[in-house]
Amino acid sequence: MSEDNDAGLSRRGLIRNASLAAGAAALAGFGFDPFVAQAMAKEAGRATRPLKAAFSNAGLQATWCAQGKQAAEYWGKLFNVEVTWFDGQLDAVKQRSAIDNMASQKWDFVAIQAFGIGTLTAPVNKMIESGIPVIDMDTLIAPLDSIGVHTFLAPDNEFMGASVTQALVDAIGGEGKIIMTQGALGHTGAQGRARGFDSVVKKFPKIEVLETQPADWDVTKAVRLWESYLTKHPKIDAAFFHNDDMALAAYNVMKAKGRTEIKIGGVDAMPPAIAAVSDGRMFATVRNPSCRIHGGAIVAGVAAVIHGAKTGTDIPKHIITDGPVVTKANAPGMAWMEEQFLI
Repeated sequence: MSEDNDAGLSRRGLIRNASLAAGAAALAGFGFDPFVAQAMAKEAGRATRPLKAAFSNAGLQATWCAQGKQAAEYWGKLFNVEVTWFDGQLDAVKQRSAIDNMASQKWDFVAIQAFGIGTLTAPVNKMIESGIPVIDMDTLIAPLDSIGVHTFLAPDNEFMGASVTQALVDAIGGEGKIIMTQGALGHTGAQGRARGFDSVVKKFPKIEVLETQPADWDVTKAVRLWESYLTKHPKIDAAFFHNDDMALAAYNVMKAKGRTEIKIGGVDAMPPAIAAVSDGRMFATVRNPSCRIHGGAIVAGVAAVIHGAKTGTDIPKHIITDGPVVTKANAPGMAWMEEQFLI
C-alpha cells in the first residue's frame, strides 16, 4: 500500500472518528453516560446523506420557540440536516395553514409543536401515511393513542406547574392571594401546568386564587390583564405565569405601579428569566428544555430515516425531557448550558 493511500485512509479514519466523537458529545449533552453515548453515536450519528426536515412550533414571537428554532438549526448542522421553518405565529388557524403547506411537500422527517391539540391532525396524518416520520414536540398534536407520531418529546408540565407554584406558596407562608396567568387553553402543556397549579393550591385552604385567565402566550395580552388586575386587586401576594415572557412583561407593569412585592414564578427558564431570578425580579422558574426538545427531534429524525429506528422498540413513543427548577445557585450553569443548546 502506498504512503498516499495510507494517508488517505488515515484522513478518512480521523474524519470518521471525529464524526463519532461529535455524535457522542451530542448524546452526552442529552444526559447519557459518555461511554454509552460513544456506542450510541455509531447508530445515531451524523446522517450519511443530506436530509431535509420541516419544523414548526407555536410561534417565533415566543422566546422559547425562537430558541428552539436556533437549537434545531444548530443540531441540524451537526447531523447533516437542512431545516426549513413553518412559523405557527401563535395562532391555530395560521399554523394550520402553514402545516397544510408543509404536508404538500416532501420531507425526510418533520417535527411539530402544535399551538393547540387537535388543530393539525389531518395534515399530520397525511404526512404519516406518506411515510414521513413525524416527531411531536412539547404539546400533543393529538392523543398519542390516536396518532402514529414517531415519538413525543415533552417535559412533565404538571411537575413544572406544581414545582413553581409550591415555591411561591412556600414563599408566602402558605396563605395569601395568588393569580395564575395561563397560556393557550388548547395547548396541552398549558393544561398540564394548570393542573400542577391546582394540585398545589388545593392543599392550602388559606390560599385564595383571584384570577386564572389565559393570555395565550402573548405578552401584550398579559400586560393588558395585569393592568386590570393591579387596579382591581389591592393585595396580590404571588403570581404564577405559564411562561417567562408573560411573567417578565407583567413585572414591568407591577414595577410601573409600585407593586414589586408580588412574588413571581414562571416556566421555561429562558436567559432573561434566569437573569431575573438571579437579581430578584422573579422568585422562581423551571426549565422547559427547548434545546433538548428541538435538538432531540433532529436526533430522532436522523435515527428514523438513516438507521430505521422504530417506534416502541428503538425509541419510546413518549420521552420526558424535564429540566430543573432554576435557583440562584444553578442559574449560571443553566445559562451556559442553554448557550450551548444542550438543555
